[in-house]
Amino acid sequence: MTAVFLAWQDPGRTRAWYPIGRLDADSSKGPFRFCYVRGAERASREAGLRPLVSFPDFGKRYQSNELFPLFRNRILSPDREEFDEYLRTLDINPAQADPLEILAITGGRRQTDTLEVFPRLVVADDGTFCCRFFLHGWRHVSEAARQRIFQLRSGDELRAAIEINNPATGLAVQIQTTDYHMIGWTPRYLVIDIVRLFNRSFQDTEARIVKIIQASPISQLRVLVEMKGFWPEDSEPMSNDDLKEWSS
Repeated sequence: MTAVFLAWQDPGRTRAWYPIGRLDADSSKGPFRFCYVRGAERASREAGLRPLVSFPDFGKRYQSNELFPLFRNRILSPDREEFDEYLRTLDINPAQADPLEILAITGGRRQTDTLEVFPRLVVADDGTFCCRFFLHGWRHVSEAARQRIFQLRSGDELRAAIEINNPATGLAVQIQTTDYHMIGWTPRYLVIDIVRLFNRSFQDTEARIVKIIQASPISQLRVLVEMKGFWPEDSEPMSNDDLKEWSS
């Protein structure tokens, strides 16, 4: 079973992000299931979130043999001529394309709404984890750091560092090159778990460049990063209350 979470941004003064739902599937062909998580309850209480039009009941579980339109519309259509190239830019084999994997990597962001998709971190039987994400915030780093990005190549080693006074989010995780250029940040959904991981052990965690995408159907420039390592045996990633199913 694979799963991704859905996050919502308060369009008001705070601009805060809340995890509000989880999408599960047994395989790339479904069936697909959606439910709200407890973060939606907090978002409703703190920021006035109302149920999404596609899922009008906070307490209901939804199931479909096809990917729900809210998520399907966040993926380039397989009927598009450039679809295979789109998958290759994500380092996904077109013969094994999984809509949830596509959503997990791209985030499914659209200019017209305040929703974003993020993956569930999964620990394998041998205790390892692996996640891929696009580098966030590279447009806001120094000019020297932006130039350093263009010098990076697939396979180049990276480092992660905890930032405790980020002006936008407070706690954040920076991505740095091995020569200490801060080139951006991990997505917000990874921060809490990476900080917890680093508090326990960071020596077995590594990051690298998967691909630099300078012209594609996705964007002018995207930096695909992979982070992997070993997870402590006595803990579970993404186990906070906000991500648990909400049954109202």
